[in-house]
Amino acid sequence: MKLPVYLTLLAESESTLADSFRKVADAHGDEPDVHFLCLTLAKQCDDHRKKLDPVIDRYGGSTTDDEPERLQADAIEEARSGPLGLLRDLQDLYLLASLTDVTWTMVKQAAQALRDADLLTIIAGCEHETSVQLRWLMTRMKQSAPQALIAAS
Repeated sequence: MKLPVYLTLLAESESTLADSFRKVADAHGDEPDVHFLCLTLAKQCDDHRKKLDPVIDRYGGSTTDDEPERLQADAIEEARSGPLGLLRDLQDLYLLASLTDVTWTMVKQAAQALRDADLLTIIAGCEHETSVQLRWLMTRMKQSAPQALIAAS
């Protein structure tokens, strides 16, 4: 069974996304909506990660398969500055959240096949919150793009 591989990937994705949200929040304190919402979303990711602990204990975690390492995205190491930097940081967050979202989908498929009601309950809430994160990121990128790409010098 390879589910433990994807559970590990999912846990790492949530941790990476949380760390990245915090870095963007810290770097863009001049944008209060970005700062405070990114901190809130980082907390959501931390909560998602914690909810996976009992599932990982039950199924096990695995890093023996080299496939997930090729899928794992790196956290934002250093956030950028200025309007274009904000847009790029939001885009990086979107990519990380997209990886997390699709990984929730893959784990959900396995949980349905296993008829694991507990895991499906966890997935329902976390998958929904990740979807909201993606929608906010897209909306905020659309809001930032004209300033960053046209008006900023």
